Amino acid sequence: MENRLEYDYSVAKLFMWSTLLFGIVGMLIGVTIAFQMAFPSWNNWLGEYLTFSRLRPLHTSGVIFGFTFSGIFATWYYVGQRVLKVSLKESPFMMGLAKFHFWTYAVLMTVAVVTLWMGVSTSKEYAELEWPIDLLIVVMWVSWGLSIFGLIGMRREQSLYISVWYYIASFLGIAMLFVFNNMEVPTYFVSGAGAWYHSVSMYAGTNDALVQWWYGHNAVAFGFTVPIVAMIYYFLPKESGQAVYSYKLSLLSFWGLMFVYLWAGGHHLIYSTVPDWMQTMGSVFSVVLILPSWGSAINMLLTMKGEWQQVAANPLIKFMVLASTFYMFSTLEGPIQAIKSVNALAHFTDWIPGHVHDGTLGWVGFMIIAAMFHMVPRMYGKELYSKKLMESQFWIQTIGVVLYFSSMWIAGITQGMMWRATDEFGSLTYSFIDTVTNLFPYYLIRAIGGTLYLTGFLMAVWNIYKTVTSSKAVAESSMQNTTPMGA
Repeated sequence: MENRLEYDYSVAKLFMWSTLLFGIVGMLIGVTIAFQMAFPSWNNWLGEYLTFSRLRPLHTSGVIFGFTFSGIFATWYYVGQRVLKVSLKESPFMMGLAKFHFWTYAVLMTVAVVTLWMGVSTSKEYAELEWPIDLLIVVMWVSWGLSIFGLIGMRREQSLYISVWYYIASFLGIAMLFVFNNMEVPTYFVSGAGAWYHSVSMYAGTNDALVQWWYGHNAVAFGFTVPIVAMIYYFLPKESGQAVYSYKLSLLSFWGLMFVYLWAGGHHLIYSTVPDWMQTMGSVFSVVLILPSWGSAINMLLTMKGEWQQVAANPLIKFMVLASTFYMFSTLEGPIQAIKSVNALAHFTDWIPGHVHDGTLGWVGFMIIAAMFHMVPRMYGKELYSKKLMESQFWIQTIGVVLYFSSMWIAGITQGMMWRATDEFGSLTYSFIDTVTNLFPYYLIRAIGGTLYLTGFLMAVWNIYKTVTSSKAVAESSMQNTTPMGA
């Protein structure tokens, strides 16, 4: 069937290029604000428009909703066709819908970048965009859902490969989270005050915090975990030629994630006005979350059982194996931080961004980069430009990740210990500025680590660009073709 079926990668290519664009922009801004933390005078370069407060939402939104979600969409339009044995070319409606999805997304991200840079924000973490843009997000997201279920409805392969389950979960989970967290009241139309695009949350006080972190933590679940697991379940077996170690374990891990993750958001609100039982529930479910998370990661590592020589020979597999390792690392660290006694030390410290970035840089970033390297030669029918460049990139970025999270671990624990230190009279030993000046070397190391990671990403972009523009043509049949579901 595959020999007669011509897949259409036009939309996957568009999302692939947007992945690279938003990766450059988001990571460059991230490096900039990392240096601003070490050198505060850098905030004064361009008035209010280059201050940390303006750039930080651009960094998070650019990396999460730009780089990561572009990567998710790109891989869906590649993987979905192949595991379902259907081509977008077969349906003008599905092709039109896929293109509508991309261009709606492109307009949305352009407006988001402009408004956030101008300071138009709801001030809600990972949900800064105002209500008119939220409505456009709904249109864009529904178009992706229709693309998912449309291709499933057209499929020739009756069994749904596990990756498809994860893509469906990502769509449904984020749809639910987004709608409930972004319930907002346009102030102008209710009271006549403020700009027409301004809004306030429908929730207040503790309720707002509860909904926000139910959304915030699970946006990580269904944006940074579930669809990235979908990617590795396809691309690691495809690239290595190995079957997934245990399909049953993949299903157990899937349902474990679906049930447990949704209850863990309360760990963001420990020692707050949230009822104590909800804080405890968040802590308990966070610890339980280790099981399904490690289930997926171990399943991927065991997929390489007996084939570890491929890790040494293939830098693309290096990326995916280390991504799985970082996933295990991050999903152990997070539950540890959710334990109340640990959280008392860690909360509000730099250990938290250290945890976030060993997951995003090591797990999400490495996996999306690996997916791009796998897809590009097959989408364009070109041989990869430079395997040596990919190998160098791997080591540069790995060093960058290690410098980043290790410096933030040390900085965070140092902060926590200094904040709680008291003298013999029970007075605080250190002032807040003492902690800030003490952390300078760690902030500098973080900025250097981020610079190394950005450098590696620019190497990946160059490698992909040269692959598309100047590498020799090669038939896909000459590439590794042992795949999940025969795709």
